[in-house]
Amino acid sequence: MGRNIRKRRSPLAVKVTAASAALALGGGGLIWANFYASAHESNNDAWGGNRTKATAAQVATISCPDVGQKLTNVPDKARTDVAGELSNLDRQITEAYQRLATTRDAQTRDASFVQNSILQPLKERRQNILDRIKLEITRVGGTAPGDLDTLANCTGTPADQTNAGGQQGGQNGGQQQGGGQQQGGGQDNGGQQQGGGQQGGQDNGGQQQGGGQQGGQGNGGQQGGNIGGQAGNGPVAADFVDITKAQPNVQAKPRKARNASRGTFTTRCGVNTNKNHNTDNVIVAPGVKNGAHHLHDYVGNQKIDAFASNDTFLQGGSSCQNKSDLSSYYWPVVRVQDGSQDFDQNNDGGGKEGNVGKILTPVQAQIKYVGSPTGKVVAMPQFLRIITGDAKTTTNGLANANAHWSCTGFENKVQLTEQYPICPQGSKVVRSFAFQSCWDGQNTDSANHRTHVAFADAGGACQNGFKAIPQLTMRLVYDIAPPTIENGQVKNAYAVDGFPEQLHKPSTDHDDFISITTGNLANKIANCVNRGQNCS
Repeated sequence: MGRNIRKRRSPLAVKVTAASAALALGGGGLIWANFYASAHESNNDAWGGNRTKATAAQVATISCPDVGQKLTNVPDKARTDVAGELSNLDRQITEAYQRLATTRDAQTRDASFVQNSILQPLKERRQNILDRIKLEITRVGGTAPGDLDTLANCTGTPADQTNAGGQQGGQNGGQQQGGGQQQGGGQDNGGQQQGGGQQGGQDNGGQQQGGGQQGGQGNGGQQGGNIGGQAGNGPVAADFVDITKAQPNVQAKPRKARNASRGTFTTRCGVNTNKNHNTDNVIVAPGVKNGAHHLHDYVGNQKIDAFASNDTFLQGGSSCQNKSDLSSYYWPVVRVQDGSQDFDQNNDGGGKEGNVGKILTPVQAQIKYVGSPTGKVVAMPQFLRIITGDAKTTTNGLANANAHWSCTGFENKVQLTEQYPICPQGSKVVRSFAFQSCWDGQNTDSANHRTHVAFADAGGACQNGFKAIPQLTMRLVYDIAPPTIENGQVKNAYAVDGFPEQLHKPSTDHDDFISITTGNLANKIANCVNRGQNCS
């Protein structure tokens, strides 16, 4: 991808290695009968006495190239159809992961099972969709990428690689971004195997859990998963760290120039106490129900779903105090995996796809626009769409990661990308985002939803002719009982919703935004920021 879409990454949000559960991915686990599984079938009898041999034949998840990020030049007339096909690719991966997660017994008996029965059929199905994508692009006069066919093949990711930032994880230096937030970060995890802990958790449905090394907690009487977590697909103990033991990693902000835009504009839109949720994503999968495969909180515009149009947005009403702010601010929900369930335990995007546990409502949601340290900003265009972060970092790597996890009282010292913080008594969990603050001056979206916006460079300046816009920042605060780690197993874990094959890794956190304003509000925000005022 071009220079303007690959975030420069910094030591902020580096992963601090916790005492990991050095468990190889093993046999027993959770089977979700009747719907998409994000767990594992019980196969205690299959182990015999040779767990090491059986483990070697298994993989933790499926890693597929992210086709959408490669499509940087799709003609407008083809984008809706291409977006639908990309959603089909996501659905295929979910189904293949379900197949992977519910055939552990077969995998222990046949080392070629995953390749022959899961990955090869998946490749063939993906190739059919890639052919349709090429057809849709060429049909309207466009040119499909020449290497599109190379993206059909998927691989199995072993357990010892799932916490190392995906195929492209590892150490990657970087620079600080503007707006008081630093982007990216991460260090190689040293190849430690991520297990789910010793015999697992609580049995909430009255049935005995399977034997062997199992993580997480029972789910409605089903057996606990072996990649950790209540659903058997994460998180694991190594995904958490005691923040009081994490090394400080927050760097200084860029120095402001004399003509910097120093103001702020705060919009108060609530914390979604009215439970406005859905599993759609109108930006990346318009017209596709459950296109996100996970649940979102929505504040601001109240009429956002997969089928909403720009005209619908303007009729949506708003949860914001400033009723001229019809913008949509939405993010994946956070759940606590304490054995509880929520309304969507049997729904697509929820329990059917491994997103289980009680949904937590933030106790605070601060939405603030800030200026540029190098100069003035221009107003955001109407209907500008921005996605920050990457929901698929477990398989994509950390190039577009923009997750920031911390605790109140520690935000100016430690920010984490690859681990969730365990906060001390009296401290709350904080997840924060600083969106891309440079705009190409022409487009409100792009084919891969990234190339029309960019992050500023280390000094806070926009490059390649991009224009500075007010930088959207968000800070979400949660009151979460601290998880505990016992014998390599995390209990009462919390995790962000995500695609099932992404194993609920902290780095998959992301945030979505559509700028929708009336009453000249976009210009008022820019003017406030440029004048150095603090407005709301």
